[in-house]
Amino acid sequence: MDAGEIFEHHYFYRDPGTRAWQRKYFVVLAVNPAGDIVARLLTSRPHGRPEQPPCFHGPPYPGFYLGVIGGCLVAKSWVDLRYLDDLDAMSVERDLATGTVIGVGQVSRSQLIPLLECAAAADDTTRMQSRAILDALSRSR
Repeated sequence: MDAGEIFEHHYFYRDPGTRAWQRKYFVVLAVNPAGDIVARLLTSRPHGRPEQPPCFHGPPYPGFYLGVIGGCLVAKSWVDLRYLDDLDAMSVERDLATGTVIGVGQVSRSQLIPLLECAAAADDTTRMQSRAILDALSRSR
């Protein structure tokens, strides 16, 4: 997995009311030294996240505005910069092999570097995640 790749996870969480599995989209920001994936979820709900500036670290929710990505992502999208546990590489590989996780797109080259800079500086990004993102950033330039 490379920085900027977008994936759909078909069974990311269970709806608390219906207990039905719900899908989520995530973007890869980096791979950490242990081989696990540093990622953040995508959302189509602004919830106070602006379109300008694209990088927003303020309340109520930090985010990075991507716009309409295309393909199956036809609504305006933001990268939710709130904390997300790193994704276990072996689990992701298994989910890719079974089709539980599928690749659906790529962040544009013009947005990748600002996204990585923004995510590395986000309040909820751990020091280890930030280092991995900055390493990915240096390879992307």
